[in-house]
Amino acid sequence: MAKYFKRTYRFAAFTSAYVSLFVTALFIGFLFVIDYQAYLYVPLVFLICYIFSFIVIQRRVEKFIYRRVQKIYDNVRLLDASTFNRQNITTDMASLTREVERFAENKKLEIESLKIRENYRKEFMGNVSHELKTPLFTVQGYILTLLDGALDDKNVRKKYLQRASKGVERLIYIVKDLDMITKLEVGDLNLKKERFNIIELVQNVFDLLEMKASKKKITLTFDIEYSDSIFVEADRERIQQVLTNLIVNSIKYGKKGGTTEVSIEDLIKNKVIVRVTDNGEGIEEKNIPRLFERFYRVDKSGSRKEGGSGLGLAIVKHILEAHNEKIYVESQFGIGSEFSFTLEKAKQPS
Repeated sequence: MAKYFKRTYRFAAFTSAYVSLFVTALFIGFLFVIDYQAYLYVPLVFLICYIFSFIVIQRRVEKFIYRRVQKIYDNVRLLDASTFNRQNITTDMASLTREVERFAENKKLEIESLKIRENYRKEFMGNVSHELKTPLFTVQGYILTLLDGALDDKNVRKKYLQRASKGVERLIYIVKDLDMITKLEVGDLNLKKERFNIIELVQNVFDLLEMKASKKKITLTFDIEYSDSIFVEADRERIQQVLTNLIVNSIKYGKKGGTTEVSIEDLIKNKVIVRVTDNGEGIEEKNIPRLFERFYRVDKSGSRKEGGSGLGLAIVKHILEAHNEKIYVESQFGIGSEFSFTLEKAKQPS
């Protein structure tokens, strides 16, 4: 307590002592002229003067510092003056300095966070613009060519209309994915959980993507032969979308003649983990933290040729988060990647 008193009220204490000594000296001089016997009251006068001076000086200094520091807050606008607590003000400038530095550090972190968000927003808008303008310009080009005279040639007309139709389909694909990810982010997409066999669902996805994989001679396979069913509790349609997106990516970035392997293992008592592993080109470590951002591309040039909306992994992440599940990524550049996610085991039917 003594240390706190000395640190916090030192200015008021010393100033009060000086004032009290001065007033007491004047009082002694006055008594010397008037009455010698009144010297008995000198200690009392000193004490009263000291206490009065200390209280007045302390309060006045506190008020002075509060007003000055708050004015600095208002002028600089670095800190929010509404967070400046009147009760925390003392005449100890070291404490005030620490308090101001603390507020400044907090605001600095907020500003840095806002800058990161602003950069992300700019990048996102640029990516959206790129994804939309490519098919838009394609459609516009074919239509303008037809209007400029190619409409009379039946063969050219049909070919250009078909290509324009593909551009429109791509636009619809992007808009649908954007709509879905928006619903997922705001929690507006209702999940229809049901009990189903995850082995059967994976096989269905393999059958759907068999032709796509065969173009690159990629084999879609399980890690082992699963003789028993593995039942999970989830939205079957959404989990199929998760598996489809992950396997499509493994085909897209897999090497010719490679393999995409799916395994399902027990994780804990009520969870299974589904792994999708490929031996493709892999992902550089610097890109892994941003894989699930909307429109983020690992390969800015090559991935454009592969198509897709650029929203696949972002949708995967949001679907699994809506299920309160996790997704994990492990990858070595030049060797391959593994995406894995958890699912809740279905309860045994009674």
